[in-house]
Amino acid sequence: MILALSWLVQGCQPGDSLVFHFSGHGSQQKDSDGDDLDGYDETLCPTDFETEGMIVDDEINAVIVKPLTHGVKLHAIIDACHSSTVLDLPFLCRMDKSGKYVWEDHRPRSGAWKGTSGGEVISFSGCDDDQISAETSALSKITSTGAMTYSFIQAIESGHGNTYGSMLKAMRTTIHKKINEPGGGKLPSLISMLLPGGLFRGGIRQEPQLTANEQFDVYSKHFSL
Repeated sequence: MILALSWLVQGCQPGDSLVFHFSGHGSQQKDSDGDDLDGYDETLCPTDFETEGMIVDDEINAVIVKPLTHGVKLHAIIDACHSSTVLDLPFLCRMDKSGKYVWEDHRPRSGAWKGTSGGEVISFSGCDDDQISAETSALSKITSTGAMTYSFIQAIESGHGNTYGSMLKAMRTTIHKKINEPGGGKLPSLISMLLPGGLFRGGIRQEPQLTANEQFDVYSKHFSL
């Protein structure tokens, strides 16, 4: 997976628009270098993580964020548990239920650089770092899907994809209506995988998040992949 991420950004030129979509398991582990404000590194779990280990946010940032040069844009769409800051981007858009927002500064106190080399990175993620992303049939009514991925597609198809703010608000509305209620979600967390019977059911608080390498007005910046 790291080789594929390296390939994605290799040889990029001004005007290139890149997309990284991951739908799978995410987790956390103790932060080893003190650059995460909550004390935990967020991780992605590829299919071989049990033998090769999880991919840590520091490594993801180093591979696909820092190398991006001026004129190159990367969108990450991460449908996984604990995924809000999995790209280790400097700023998180903290939006409330009414749609009002502020940018939280997640730059490391150490001064370590987590931005790009002039490019632009914006990430939509399935949930906050302390939350779990649901897999559920409550949305499609046909088969189980990642709630974040479904709500992302639904926001575009329903005409809410004009700005980043309208996208994020629409995604949250979809999930709040169907997932954040008793019996609404089927949760694919690493913990649930280890429980007898595998996946379990129950209500879940899941709020998609938006992070970026720079702050911007989410309701005026046009959304475009």
